[in-house]
Amino acid sequence: MNVIIIGAGIMGTTFATLAKELAPELDITILERLDGPGAGNSWVFNNAGTGHEANCELNYTPVDEEVISVEKAVKIHAQFNVAKQFWAYLIQKGAIKDPKSFINQTKHCTIVSEPSIQELKLRFNEMSSHHFFEQMRYSEDFDEIKSWIPYTMEERPRHEKMAATVIETGTDVNFGALTEQMAKHAVDDLGVKIEYGTHVKRVHRSPAGSWLVETQSRGVDRRYKADVLFVGAGGGAFPILKKSHLPFARRFTGFPVGGRFLQAEITAEQAEQYRAKTYGKAKVGAPPMSVPHLDLRVSDGRYYLLFGPFASFKPVLERGRGFLDYLRSMRLHDIPSLLNVAIEHFPLVKYLVSETFKGEKSMFEELDSFAPGMSKKFNWKAVEAGQRVQIIRDGDLQMGTEILVSKDKTYGTLLGASPGASVSPEVMLRCLEQLLPSIFTSEEAGKKKKEIFPEDNLDFLAKNPERYREIRDAVNERLGIKQSASQQD
Repeated sequence: MNVIIIGAGIMGTTFATLAKELAPELDITILERLDGPGAGNSWVFNNAGTGHEANCELNYTPVDEEVISVEKAVKIHAQFNVAKQFWAYLIQKGAIKDPKSFINQTKHCTIVSEPSIQELKLRFNEMSSHHFFEQMRYSEDFDEIKSWIPYTMEERPRHEKMAATVIETGTDVNFGALTEQMAKHAVDDLGVKIEYGTHVKRVHRSPAGSWLVETQSRGVDRRYKADVLFVGAGGGAFPILKKSHLPFARRFTGFPVGGRFLQAEITAEQAEQYRAKTYGKAKVGAPPMSVPHLDLRVSDGRYYLLFGPFASFKPVLERGRGFLDYLRSMRLHDIPSLLNVAIEHFPLVKYLVSETFKGEKSMFEELDSFAPGMSKKFNWKAVEAGQRVQIIRDGDLQMGTEILVSKDKTYGTLLGASPGASVSPEVMLRCLEQLLPSIFTSEEAGKKKKEIFPEDNLDFLAKNPERYREIRDAVNERLGIKQSASQQD
């Protein structure tokens, strides 16, 4: 079977690697617009690098009149556990030599001021009762919080009432480095072919039913033929879906959201002092991806602090592609959906436009509000982040991700963002199950799947504490994530 994948980011590369591990007989080619793997939104500073497992993100636990919902947090945590199983397998196999090349342990913290303390305490009580979050600690003690996340507290007045939670086994993930190493393994060891510098202009069905992919590479036109086509091209998946002429394509359009961060390189000693990702609470009207956070980042053995994000409205699908590309991706039937979002979510649109014109002075003021004195402590600079494209489905704005598969199981795509890269192995496993169900029927594939994923059933992980802890501890050891003191007791 001939499989074409569009996009050599974290999603497309994970799809290819997992597919070839399970079914070596597949003929897989990846087409990538850029000149290397993971160079788009997967690149280290095009995203926050948080290993999203719902340890610290308040938007994963919505509150409605003092009733807190943890279902989304539980699902995301289970998905990340499945992701870690896959990465641990790649390390065990030798496809990745050193886990620190892409994943590093950082505390995951949430900090709030007095108006939100009761909400955080409610969140802690609900979450820490579940075995996924049994390591979570809560404090309102100034000095204890300062010992967890000193940079947020060092110059804060002691009379300012704050509360925080911490989980010590969180992670910072360099998804660009991970994608590069997976791509090398896929090509060198599994026989996947990757064509870089290849722009996909359109896709369409041939009379015989196969997919024809029209491309251009360095001025040369070329056509590829696929029995099965998977599009994991981030924002670029939307125009390709439109050109596919599949019936469900009319239901979807894209709402692009840009972002910036403040970035400062720090020393290894300073990184050791602040080994954390600290999340706060988003402003009223701000999108979920705009929750402020101060993060330690690790890239190629160097250490950075990142603060943000500062959202922006930028009508482009991907960095490096212009406004005209976005316009060309639109269809007349998309206009009512965009107008509906503009009306229904006017505070969001207003917020994004205002953030777009925010200067560095205002960015530094927000940094100092989050962590007093930080703007003068390090040499900060504003950096552009990757471009997210949220889903508009049937006129409604969606904040998650969605797998779409055609009825004949020859076309699949992933739309949307958040938690995205963090759960890519679990999401791509589900996509494979829907798009290529036949590869799971053999006994060999079943054994290989069990070798890669000791347990991929999310409900089972959520309802069986002992099995979850057994898997968690095994994969954490392989990934170099040390147990917390509470685990060792």
